[in-house]
Amino acid sequence: MSTLRIASFNVENLFRRAKLLNLEDRAETTRLLGLVDQLQAVLKKSSYTAADKAKIVQLSADLKGYAGVREDRGKLFSGQGTSKVAASGKGDWDGEITFNQEKVADGARKSTAAVMKAVKADVCCVVEAESRPVLKSFNSEMLTGATRFDYPFLIDGNDQRGIDVGVLSKLPIGPVHTHMFEKSGSTALFSRDCLHVELLLPDGRTLHLLCNHLKSKMNNDAASDTRRKLQADRIAEILTEKFDLRNDLVVVAGDMNDTPTSATLQKLLGKANLYDALKLQFGNDMQQRWTYKYRNQLDQIDYLLISRPLKDAFVQAGVERRGIHGVEDITGVKPFPSVTSYSNHASDHAAVWVDVEL
Repeated sequence: MSTLRIASFNVENLFRRAKLLNLEDRAETTRLLGLVDQLQAVLKKSSYTAADKAKIVQLSADLKGYAGVREDRGKLFSGQGTSKVAASGKGDWDGEITFNQEKVADGARKSTAAVMKAVKADVCCVVEAESRPVLKSFNSEMLTGATRFDYPFLIDGNDQRGIDVGVLSKLPIGPVHTHMFEKSGSTALFSRDCLHVELLLPDGRTLHLLCNHLKSKMNNDAASDTRRKLQADRIAEILTEKFDLRNDLVVVAGDMNDTPTSATLQKLLGKANLYDALKLQFGNDMQQRWTYKYRNQLDQIDYLLISRPLKDAFVQAGVERRGIHGVEDITGVKPFPSVTSYSNHASDHAAVWVDVEL
């Protein structure tokens, strides 16, 4: 038997975004976006005058390094460069303005990596990563040695902003199942996905990991609560349909965006043979169980829910909060050295982890 550490972490910052949106000079960002608007307006014209063509060339030069034009059909420019417009109007070509991308500042990624290195998970549900290439880049560039994962995995979910759930695993990944196409009425039920990943244990058994990011409370309205409850209730139904929680190795992980006593999560949290790992460790002491800081409010909204066989194999669980800025004055927790401000902290969320002996 050996100890397996399973974790969940809302990283909040594993994104690749438009370079001009990452500038520290907000006035410069505004100026560049204005140039993009001007270029978009002139490119839409059905007929380009000589002045229009000169403006396209000038704006393209002004936006170099930040934005450009992708030609999908026909040619806007002649030759290889952008110094001469060949098209006589929008009908001669088809394409769009594209933005040069760059990673989020290394300060935030270093803080995220510090959390990962401290947790030392074998498997981690990752919340709010943009894509598999971004996840792979973080894994290979920011993690080293024993902290690096062999299997970074993510598929795009329903969020149009690229806020997805994924998995970093040292265990081989077997079949993967998505619930992104399930509907509530005419809209997608899951804001991102309920991503079910089968992880292959050395003894031949399968560990089922369901990664989630439920509807946010940001709008603080009844519609958000209703959607979050529908999502949590559906996860509970999936557990009934797919698993025998008395015998199967199942973990429901992620950011559920609500507290243990909330009405929205009761069907899920009250599921028979499913146990909150932090509650197993700390009981009802919320001073020990909190995972999220909003101003001076501390709540548990991140979870590792484990099936009975994993509860029987439970060793310990914990919360890694040193990636959060501003916790020292409230709790006495000293952040990692890389965490000096909100701009370079890892997340508003702590990482949660559980050890099981399998």
